[in-house]
Amino acid sequence: MDGSHISNPAAPTGAASLGPIRATSPRTAAKVDPIRQFTAVAHVIRESGLLRRARWFYLTLMTGLGLALVASGVGFVLLGDTWLQLLIAAALGILFTQFAFVSHEAAHRQVLDSGPANDALGRLVGTLLVGMSYSWWMNKHTRHHANPNQVDRDPDIAGSIVAFTEEKAANARGFLAFVNRRQGWLFFPLLLLEGLNLYVQSYQWLLTRRGVKGRYFELGMMTLRFAIVFGAAFWFLPLGLAFAFLGVKIAVFGLYMGAAFAVNHVGMPIIEREAKLDFFTKQVLTSRNIRGGFFASAIYGGLNYQVEHHLFPNMARVHLAKTRRIVREHCHTLDIPYTETSIPAAYVAVVGYLNRVGRFARDPFACPVIGQYRRT
Repeated sequence: MDGSHISNPAAPTGAASLGPIRATSPRTAAKVDPIRQFTAVAHVIRESGLLRRARWFYLTLMTGLGLALVASGVGFVLLGDTWLQLLIAAALGILFTQFAFVSHEAAHRQVLDSGPANDALGRLVGTLLVGMSYSWWMNKHTRHHANPNQVDRDPDIAGSIVAFTEEKAANARGFLAFVNRRQGWLFFPLLLLEGLNLYVQSYQWLLTRRGVKGRYFELGMMTLRFAIVFGAAFWFLPLGLAFAFLGVKIAVFGLYMGAAFAVNHVGMPIIEREAKLDFFTKQVLTSRNIRGGFFASAIYGGLNYQVEHHLFPNMARVHLAKTRRIVREHCHTLDIPYTETSIPAAYVAVVGYLNRVGRFARDPFACPVIGQYRRT
């Protein structure tokens, strides 16, 4: 295993001066058993009690989110026909994203003791409150965790609009190439449509995929959820305001969801399809942590500790901060790059990476000869 299997065109914050990234440095490669890298730190984590459940935290969190949702509903009814309703719509977009974080944690077995109980919670919250297919998310997200940022293996870098690899950008044509060349600057505007994309993909999965467990339950819960939301909007509000309300809610939800997940891996090293890396190195190299402590954890639903989440995906959110200190020290000992940055720097890295990749897309309005000379 060497740096030739890992590309790092973005030069992410925290690893920019390292050059070609390797799983271990030359002075440690001969001494470190890749399997024991993870076994050693996992033993410390387990003995520290950081894998225990945190029922009171999730009970408090769900109670707080539930009360906030009820308050938003009451505010919606009391405000009536006023453009102040758009504030309620934005609040709902934020609340549904927070509920999506809880569904994500349940899918990872972070919340309750048993797998079936977590699945039941995740499916109920994800489909009835958020409006997404839990089975679709599980299928997609499980593949991502197994092979983060690996070409043809991680579905999160196989986006249909945004190009996350140079090869995909180079193969873009027409309007898609036009978007890819500007995708860094267009990334956040495009996220305003991400909520709609998540809803559409969920329905497509449930209606076309064979052998989906809980298909009809999810279809029923999602349809009921959209009937309530759309019905309330068009029943209580004038037509134009109803459309604006729904548009703001979906836009805020998509922007928040996309922005929360984008900083985790976008701009971190891309692993070639045939590369073989040990679990510990692969998860650490491709993940980015966000500084900010409790504040960042509340905003990102614990995903700001992305390195630790990928190493211990069933760990409750409240234990990730302590785990970070152990993992970071372990990485320092092994001379493995551990990327951690501020919130603004993370988004600068995301936009910069997408713009660099996007330059490989052909300009559909430029002369082919001129385009060729621009690349040389």
